[in-house]
Amino acid sequence: MTFTLYHHGSSVCAAKVRFAMAEKGMEWDGVYIDILKGEQFEPDYLKLNPKGVVPTLVHDDLVIPDSTVIIEYLDQISPETNIHPTDPWERAQVRYWTKAVDEDLHPACGAVTFVCSHRHTVLRNLGPEGAEKFLASTPEFSVTADWNTKKDMFVRYGFEAPEAPEKVKLYDNYLKKMDKALEENDWLVGNRFSVADISLAPYVNRLAMMSMRGMWENGRLPNVENWFARIEAMPNFQKCLIEWVPDHLTNDLRDNGAKTWPEVAKILEIKI
Repeated sequence: MTFTLYHHGSSVCAAKVRFAMAEKGMEWDGVYIDILKGEQFEPDYLKLNPKGVVPTLVHDDLVIPDSTVIIEYLDQISPETNIHPTDPWERAQVRYWTKAVDEDLHPACGAVTFVCSHRHTVLRNLGPEGAEKFLASTPEFSVTADWNTKKDMFVRYGFEAPEAPEKVKLYDNYLKKMDKALEENDWLVGNRFSVADISLAPYVNRLAMMSMRGMWENGRLPNVENWFARIEAMPNFQKCLIEWVPDHLTNDLRDNGAKTWPEVAKILEIKI
């Protein structure tokens, strides 16, 4: 079996698939798509993934887009290293988490990331004309059914964009849900590391990379803090979620996030 993964360092969805494949012990070849330069909108890539997003997995001659679907597919073809629970009830609980990520948390992450960091990177690196082309190239149906319009607003107006504060609060609500689920368990479902933890890890890590650990540290959400410490200590965490992010982008996420953290803290009524 030959696997080719089209991915990018800053993509939380790509990180999720890299993490899952590493935990399953699966080898893959990579094609790096720079989504902040708009390479995902090139015609050849849009043939593979009409949404113009990463990741996309090519298994031999089969094309599988969408990170959640990719991971489910990998468990189907390689069940001996299953990262989904075998118990039907626990599997259903995992699906609630992965469904919530796809429907709510991922769009919120896209919004918060662009508002807090990527908007500055795109505008600086591409310039006004390049930014206009970048924004215009986004398919209308992408991260959400209206992502073209939403991303344009988040890049242009930052925290002044409609819905931006609500997306911050939604993100925080999921951290609170995680904290409750982890009250008596080390992991999110069945006290066993599973795809639920793999799916949430990149989203908590995105906040950490944007200098926003204050959303759970200092006693605010201690169960999330302990859970993320366990995630960070895993052998595959560094190479799947950190090392693929280029240094310049790591610096942008950290520095831009630190500058915008006071605004996020104000929205969430966190004292800093």
